[in-house]
Amino acid sequence: MANEMEHDGQRAEAAADTDVTSEARVTEAAEALASLSAERDELKDRVLRTLAEMENLRRRTEREVADARTYAVTNFARDMLNAADNIRRALESVPADAASAAEGPFKALIDGIELTERDLAKTLERHGVKLIEPQGQRFDPNRHQAMFEVPNAEVPNGTVVQVMQSGYVIGDRVLRPALVGVAKGGPKAAAANPADAA
Repeated sequence: MANEMEHDGQRAEAAADTDVTSEARVTEAAEALASLSAERDELKDRVLRTLAEMENLRRRTEREVADARTYAVTNFARDMLNAADNIRRALESVPADAASAAEGPFKALIDGIELTERDLAKTLERHGVKLIEPQGQRFDPNRHQAMFEVPNAEVPNGTVVQVMQSGYVIGDRVLRPALVGVAKGGPKAAAANPADAA
């Protein structure tokens, strides 16, 4: 019987040791699980941030490529505007009565210059360069450059009444502002909305 009690005591001790060891193992496993969960969350956060950065980079690159396509010819187009201006000046230097009465080679020369001007304008437009035609429009400092004011009581104040040099845009950017004369002293511009005037 003493032997049995001794065995029971040893079993109880072994069971207590096993319980302590089991608790230590459970605690270790819980700590390891918590550590792995934190590491997983950190890695997941890094992956999500990297994916977001890659998406932003992709969008920025697409925008830069589109801008490069649109604005790649900017310097060349700006240089070509001088040629367009010279062609226009050549046509304007011929008096209207002489141009209408022109015959033979002189008529062919005028027609050729006009054809060249139209072809150049179409080519520029095909590459995104468009003419700004401000005559009669309200002065826009983003697209026009006022060279002088013209006293004119017949049109609203701030209206473009004379164009000295045509302006051009490429895409949504101004390539060259139009040089204009602006009306001064006329009536105030009409309100865009009749309710605003009341």
